[in-house]
Amino acid sequence: MINERPPQQPRALSVSELNQQVRHLLEVSFLQVWVEGELSGFARPKSGHWYFTLKDSRAQVSCAMFRGHNQKVRQIPAEGDQVLIRGKVSLYQPRGNYQIIVESMEPAGLGALQQAFEALRARLQDEGLFNADRKRALPTLPRHIGVVTSRSGAAIHDILTVLKRRCPGIPITLYPTSVQGDNAAGEIVQAIDLAVRHGQADVLIIGRGGGSLEDLWPFNEEVVARAMANCPIPTVSAVGHEVDVSIADFVADHRAPTPSAAAEHLAPDQQRWQQTLQHQTARLNALMQRQLRQWRQRLDQLAGRLRHPRRDLQLWQQRLDELESRLSGQMQSRLRQHRERLDQHQRRLHGQSPDQRLKERTQQLSQLRDRLGREVNRQLQQQQARLQHTAENLHLVSPLATLERGYAIVSTAEKPVIRDAAALAPGDAIQARLGKGHIDATVSASHPENDSGDSSGT
Repeated sequence: MINERPPQQPRALSVSELNQQVRHLLEVSFLQVWVEGELSGFARPKSGHWYFTLKDSRAQVSCAMFRGHNQKVRQIPAEGDQVLIRGKVSLYQPRGNYQIIVESMEPAGLGALQQAFEALRARLQDEGLFNADRKRALPTLPRHIGVVTSRSGAAIHDILTVLKRRCPGIPITLYPTSVQGDNAAGEIVQAIDLAVRHGQADVLIIGRGGGSLEDLWPFNEEVVARAMANCPIPTVSAVGHEVDVSIADFVADHRAPTPSAAAEHLAPDQQRWQQTLQHQTARLNALMQRQLRQWRQRLDQLAGRLRHPRRDLQLWQQRLDELESRLSGQMQSRLRQHRERLDQHQRRLHGQSPDQRLKERTQQLSQLRDRLGREVNRQLQQQQARLQHTAENLHLVSPLATLERGYAIVSTAEKPVIRDAAALAPGDAIQARLGKGHIDATVSASHPENDSGDSSGT
């Protein structure tokens, strides 16, 4: 028979583990809440903590406000009061009760402050006072830090403690002011103006420690916001705790969650600087040692290459003798070349002598004259033959040849040639050109021919 293993069961949580996980989930999901309701079941044990229930018409929630926070409440609440609380959602693990750990409490009428906060925030945001492009960079190493806060508050103590630990060499100037109450906003503005007039600080921390919304309200005033926006010195807002948010946080060039965090952000860590300085010093020493070793090696190499000047002088003398010998040989070679070129030029110059060229040109001229005489005679003979032949041809067609055969050319003073007897009348003077000479005569009668060939006389 085979024994089968039972299926593996998932690990079960203990109640404590379950409550712990639920508590962690609640605290992470709800970092801070504002709740308004009616106070009920108010209890004040000897520990100084407050325990009560906050309810409305349909639900209720348990609340706990520990002594460190309830001491800031101006007036102890009473059963049935309508209150506005701020706190964190948590779980009381021993009983598994869901509750709110209250950090501040005020009468519900103060909810109007929250509305005023939101209204001012929206208006200043529309004006562009919160824009990122207005934010100025903080100095990497401040030369002088100004602090606008209360002289007796925890904020200046925390700031001085941090700066003394991180970088005690940075000078600090406190511009004291009230940080809560009706006159606090005006005093904060005056302190900012005073810091600007002094012109010493290159960065300004403006803030205070934690408190209720009413306590922090001066940093939500419009006059403070505009004074910070117009301040030419870069500003750091450090109001309350990390969960507290004020109008000053939005206007400032940088927002720090606490005054201590503001000092941490501005002051460089001297220990880190010392470590960096030691590291850079070690690197510099290593580089210097390496450079010195390289220079020693180079010096040894140069020392090994260094020789006595007499040896160099002997080498140069030998080199000079060698160059002198080469120069002499080169000069002799160049002289021979120049002599040969001179002989060539002389021969060419003799060939180009004027006497020689005159003789040659005279001989050429004589030859050309003989050739020209022979050519002229030949051309004359040819032209005479052509002229005689042309004259013979011309004589064959010439009227004079016709006249030599017994014909005559009759003309008058008006007409060079008479071809028709009708052109003459009796008594006209005519001239008859004969083959040899001419005859002057007078017409005694003319016998023109008609178209039929008959002639008639006048």
